[in-house]
Amino acid sequence: MKTAFVGKGGSGKTTLSSLFIRHLAAGGTPVIAVDADINQHLGAALGLDERVAAGLPAMGDHLPLIKEYLRGDNPRIASAETMIKTTPPGEGSRLLRVCEDNPVYDACARPVELDGGAVRLMVTGPFTDADLGVACYHSKTGAVELCLNHLVDGPDEYVVVDMTAGSDSFASGMFTRFDMTFLVAEPTRKGVSVYRQYKEYARDFDVTLKVIGNKVQGPDDLDFLRAEVGDDLLVTVGHSDWVRSLEKGRPPRFDLLETAGRDALRLMQSAADATYELRDRERYTRQMVHFHLKNARSWGNERTGADLAAQVDPGFVLGDTVTTSA
Repeated sequence: MKTAFVGKGGSGKTTLSSLFIRHLAAGGTPVIAVDADINQHLGAALGLDERVAAGLPAMGDHLPLIKEYLRGDNPRIASAETMIKTTPPGEGSRLLRVCEDNPVYDACARPVELDGGAVRLMVTGPFTDADLGVACYHSKTGAVELCLNHLVDGPDEYVVVDMTAGSDSFASGMFTRFDMTFLVAEPTRKGVSVYRQYKEYARDFDVTLKVIGNKVQGPDDLDFLRAEVGDDLLVTVGHSDWVRSLEKGRPPRFDLLETAGRDALRLMQSAADATYELRDRERYTRQMVHFHLKNARSWGNERTGADLAAQVDPGFVLGDTVTTSA
């Protein structure tokens, strides 16, 4: 299952994504965690020392390796240099799987030990002084999008991505790469404004969106969220002493998380798991191609000097465990 956490800056999406990752790992579920936020805090939220988290390898720094590996023997892709963030796989491409070892994970992923299990953590890397004035952050998240385009996952495997804040996700096609998108919203006008914007942008792409109400203190907050987001409200969470300890860098054992928090995480997993049988593999591939052609016309053809539309394999469908050609 591919899941994303989005929301307004400060809404608590990184904290909730880290709790969800811990919950999955405690249940023995294989997890790849990805920090794709411009503010790189997921590693620390998973318990890493801040210096260790800051030293994690950035996916963007290994983009040539990622492209060369994923290109494989695909005859439609002349070279790794002609691949862009939206390049779709085709016959001959190499694919990533959650439970395997490969050069991409060797270069970009690091194991993080959690209560009851370990997860692989990958990060885009922070926005640096060298990037100022010459690059946008989406040049870094492009590595994540390319990997998601080439990743196949089964029903008991998870990829959890802590996304950029607000509606920045719509600067690329990455928002369509997920089975479930959890939008974390506080019970405030600003909190739900991001929901409305996200809902509107995602409407034409059949994005499965569920709202997690965070920092809910009482019935008034709950009523407000219900009135504003309706049936998209999946669950709400309030104050947690466990989370407060986490934010201080001293998290207790995960099995000491309050009952309400554990119940919320189980509900979130059930909602994500339910999307597996609803997967439309052809639509997923079609959306991938749609954004690739859009990017090719907008800037990709000019930048690479190639006709990137020729990279599309019209008979290829990305499945869950194998690739198929129609």
